[in-house]
Amino acid sequence: MASAAPGVVSANEIRKTAQLAESLGFSVIVFQDHLVTQHAPLPLLTIVATATETIRICPYVLNVDLRHPAVVAQDLASLDIFSDGRLMVGMGGGWSRKEYEAIGVPFAPIAERTRRVKEAVDVVRGCFGDKPFTYAGEHYTLNEHDGQPKPVQRPHPPFLIGGGGQRMLSMAAREADVVGFAPRLPPSRPGGLFMDPHSITMAATAEKARWVRESAGERFEQLVLSTHSSGWPVTVTNSALPEARRIADDIRQRTGVELSTEEILESPHIWIGTQEQMADKCLMLRERVGISSFMLGHPQQIAGVAERLAGR
Repeated sequence: MASAAPGVVSANEIRKTAQLAESLGFSVIVFQDHLVTQHAPLPLLTIVATATETIRICPYVLNVDLRHPAVVAQDLASLDIFSDGRLMVGMGGGWSRKEYEAIGVPFAPIAERTRRVKEAVDVVRGCFGDKPFTYAGEHYTLNEHDGQPKPVQRPHPPFLIGGGGQRMLSMAAREADVVGFAPRLPPSRPGGLFMDPHSITMAATAEKARWVRESAGERFEQLVLSTHSSGWPVTVTNSALPEARRIADDIRQRTGVELSTEEILESPHIWIGTQEQMADKCLMLRERVGISSFMLGHPQQIAGVAERLAGR
């Protein structure tokens, strides 16, 4: 997966980035959903849909607390039509308490947010269905609603659900086609770090994969497992070890948690090294924990990674 440049950029730059990602062989281009200095993801995906021919498009991921899912379903079905059936539906619960507080939306406990994501997925799927449907949930109620338009992909586009904790990942294992691994949120945020450092390790990721396997049952073999860089930017360098030491020092100073340079280098959420090393790491993660989808950054920065992984 590739992500476009962050911030507020021109439509022309978005088109060029998407076309570059497509020409380099990336499978999906994604845009995040946050109330920060960036464009909203769905208009960006519309630009990409009309500027490309083969690459999939995906919001990574839509915060279900920010929009009613029946409205989202109409947007998503339109995007699937505009892209001739290339949409992937990324949905999840928000994690940034600061964004919630800024707009006066209650930041519910994770159990409630997980149930809301499940209901939102139900509603979107219902809107994509062939007939009007009625839904009575804890958070959403619909009465004989016939979502329009209908997506090209039938019965619906593939769903990606991301999370870092057992509740969300177990639900994703039962409901999604692609399960995205994210760092867990700490109970508090020492040093301002938004993630639990322990949750970015290979050991923690293997545990998350086990949760998914146990909850998915027989459908596990059809799932795609995904990860993304988080917390530190993707860094292409010939000197990975010093950078890993710097990150380990930063984590220790901010949180008191000791991670080894080996844990940093093999983390599915930290990407530093040469492009060849990053490609090798992708293959290692596929072999050890079954992850086969990687959202790493701007396509221009990691073009060599995609090239090295082509056909492997």
